Amino acid sequence: MALMECPVCRKRMSSKAPSCPHCQASTNGDNESLSRISHIQKSSSLMNQSFVAMTLFIAGVVIWFWGGEPAEGMRANIAGICFVFGFVGYLITRVRIVLHKRKSV
Repeated sequence: MALMECPVCRKRMSSKAPSCPHCQASTNGDNESLSRISHIQKSSSLMNQSFVAMTLFIAGVVIWFWGGEPAEGMRANIAGICFVFGFVGYLITRVRIVLHKRKSV
């Protein structure tokens, strides 16, 4: 019995197991296509996260300058929080996308 990598969740499992104990993916079928599908789904998920972070960033900028003058009080706090979380989230997600693309399928 050797340990191998699950084609879907990339966790270690027994080579004699009929399915992965972590994600229940069957190991009897075409493992390469399962691996490609998993890679595409992860890429899609990361792109969606990037889009949400960029939207949050843009929302912070719009809230800050709504009405033609810089925000004050509570509106400034909300805009700043949106701006910072959107910017940091976008940077982190882009790094994760680059690292994910470096993985071979």
